[in-house]
Amino acid sequence: MVRVGDEVSNKQVIFRDYVVGSPKESDMYLTTGTIKLKVPENSNAVLVKNLYLSCDPVMQFFMRKTTDLTGYFFYTPGSPLLGYGVAKVLDSGHPNLRQETWFGGSQDGKSTL
Repeated sequence: MVRVGDEVSNKQVIFRDYVVGSPKESDMYLTTGTIKLKVPENSNAVLVKNLYLSCDPVMQFFMRKTTDLTGYFFYTPGSPLLGYGVAKVLDSGHPNLRQETWFGGSQDGKSTL
């Protein structure tokens, strides 16, 4: 059983490069690193395990290289993908997000295993 303080493998879905047309699986890749399951002392940081990360059709527009639009977030090649997902809190210094809390919202493409 994994506990707070353990060091575990951490998978990330990485955006490879800007896309033309519809994104393909080859436009992303999976990396594995390690992470320590502990938030810094006296912080409001939250450590979550992503259980589900959606791949929304709208994401394709943020995977394109553009300089014409401002005020939007565009993916940067080599960075983890962001999207809407479901996660569980593993460790928290935030008073409103306790361990074992489940929530949905914007997530990054990391999954602590």
